[in-house]
Amino acid sequence: MEIDTLSITFAALADPTRRAILARLATGEATVNELAEPFEITLQAVSKHLKVLERAGLISRGRDAQYRPCRFESAPLDSAIDWVEEHRQVWQQRLDRLETHLRNIQQPQKEKKS
Repeated sequence: MEIDTLSITFAALADPTRRAILARLATGEATVNELAEPFEITLQAVSKHLKVLERAGLISRGRDAQYRPCRFESAPLDSAIDWVEEHRQVWQQRLDRLETHLRNIQQPQKEKKS
């Protein structure tokens, strides 16, 4: 069975803690302890969030002896952005057509009142 990477990406992004972790990593790599600092959750809970992000491909972890920095990986997010943009354009076109239709049907009503 094929893995639906887009669903995995959106599932990873669904949690506000994971989004905050990604926002922090967007400024540069960080250790688990550094990432856990602003949150009132356990280090173990932060590690679980990191595993979800890593499985989604949104972060990677380096290895330098005991130092294992986390890094932001943008490719899955880029794919999600492309998907959202494609669907936004479709809906924008539909809304534009609806607006044109509504103007067309309202125009005769305005002319009758004049």
